[in-house]
Amino acid sequence: MTSPLQQKIKVTGPSVVTANRTWDGAVIYRTAGKDWSTDLARAAIVRVADEARALLAESVADDLGAVGAYIAPVQVGNDGRIEPGNLREQIRRSGVTIGLPVQL
Repeated sequence: MTSPLQQKIKVTGPSVVTANRTWDGAVIYRTAGKDWSTDLARAAIVRVADEARALLAESVADDLGAVGAYIAPVQVGNDGRIEPGNLREQIRRSGVTIGLPVQL
């Protein structure tokens, strides 16, 4: 399997680095302060491949706090609001897409 850092990075618009938090699996986003947040609005936005590569490299190095870091597209509205840029990220942000069985 190819490391995320060895893959060719193509950035065609605003993007963020996202991963899953190690202790509970929550979707998290890398912030400009080199931290993680569950709030997409706090995510560091990159617009070119070199910036994305640098942000991804520092994110992958934080393997104690997050796993599976990768670059994901976002849409930035005229009001500055950040939304997921594709269906996969919309689903990840919303949670499971089926009802989970109830434990008795």
